[in-house]
Amino acid sequence: MPPALLWLRHDLRLADHPALTAAAAQGSVIFLYIQDDASSDWRPGNTSNWWLYQSLTAFAKRMQLVLRRGRPDTVIADVLRQTGAGSLHFTRGYAPQSAAEETRVKAIADAAGVPCHRYGGYLLHEPEAIRNGQGEPYKVFTPFSRACFSRGEPRAPKPVPTFTPWTGDIDSESLSEWNLVPSDPDWAAGFPDYWHPGETGAQQQLSRFADEVLTGYSTSRDFPGVNGTSRLSPHLHFGEISPVQCWHSIRAAAARRHGALDADAEKFLTELLWRDFSWHLLHHVPDLPEKPFRPEFADFPWEANPAGLKAWQKGLTGYPIVDAGMRELWATGFMHNRVRMIAASFLIKHLLIPWQEGEHWFWDTLVDADLANNAASWQWVAGSGADAAPYFRIFNPVLQGEKFDAQGEYVRRWVPELAKLPAQWIHKPWEAPASTLSSAGVVIGKSYPAPVVAHGFARNRALAALKSLKGADA
Repeated sequence: MPPALLWLRHDLRLADHPALTAAAAQGSVIFLYIQDDASSDWRPGNTSNWWLYQSLTAFAKRMQLVLRRGRPDTVIADVLRQTGAGSLHFTRGYAPQSAAEETRVKAIADAAGVPCHRYGGYLLHEPEAIRNGQGEPYKVFTPFSRACFSRGEPRAPKPVPTFTPWTGDIDSESLSEWNLVPSDPDWAAGFPDYWHPGETGAQQQLSRFADEVLTGYSTSRDFPGVNGTSRLSPHLHFGEISPVQCWHSIRAAAARRHGALDADAEKFLTELLWRDFSWHLLHHVPDLPEKPFRPEFADFPWEANPAGLKAWQKGLTGYPIVDAGMRELWATGFMHNRVRMIAASFLIKHLLIPWQEGEHWFWDTLVDADLANNAASWQWVAGSGADAAPYFRIFNPVLQGEKFDAQGEYVRRWVPELAKLPAQWIHKPWEAPASTLSSAGVVIGKSYPAPVVAHGFARNRALAALKSLKGADA
């Protein structure tokens, strides 16, 4: 039988891979990955490229992997011609350009007389499958999640199929030629201390989460100073593990403990559905990453504030919980979810900087940079998105720090110049007595910056900006 061509995308795994399972039934399998740098305005950021390099390296250690750069339809036409592949298989994409891209690929396969097959597997539910009572897409998450839960459990995960890897001769580019990893300077040098990209690393992280972290997850996930989150998001983004595998693994963990983890399991499964909801939104609103979902926010009176943006990016705003998050992001490619909300709110509402600036920064610096989730989450904080938090809900970064990092463990780790401050002052060091600052070796304005803006002033300014909008919640 002629070989089957498997076009890999965000599905860098062998287990629970519907496209691979189908390809394996057709004959030996050719694994092809295409680096397309030109077909989208949202090309992967630098940190995503670091992860991609590690993930492809891990995959190539298990299977012969054909690497090519270029437009997928052009590359696939060439590979079909060189290998004589008898079928083409791939996992569906959901980015705005994906449908047109897949149409072009199918046309190439049709012209070559090669059957072309597209499969799900990146989401729990296809975006078209979940509709409200009027047959329209959902715009509010809670009824969306209820509709998903009401459909019952997702299908069971598929095992790694039995297949024969294709071993023919074909030109393949070298991964090192793609310049995906930084070198001068190597700002990602510390990333391997935190992450293990690849399918094996993903499965190990899922097991670790289920065994060691899931207990108490529904509450501990809000506290950045403890190990209380799944840290599965980059593995899910690159398809090193599927949401179906995650869903059933957590269900099984709860069952093993006789329902003791029901609240924690339900919270995690709801987070998986938020991921689905984000892609559901992007599928139906393709300009979600660029334009406010609520059109009245198109006229929001943002301010030009390059100095404020730079201070935020560098973790030098003078608000310790914000700065800790931004420094964690730079050092690890990740930021705790609760702190993401605090840092995003600060940029948008304290500094009046457009949410798109933060979205672009996260896109370039997060290992789990996900187009739909990133856009939906930034718009949620900005108040301009579907089912968004009201704009007038303005986080006080001091109170948020005191509530979710009461003893300052998180701040001490990522803002070490404040490490010797007592917990009473660590989230508001500018209010600490001079003797306390001196004992801790802190000089406000020198060793640690003064706040770039006063909270009270920023809050009043943000509310005034909101009132200027017609139709917005004032």
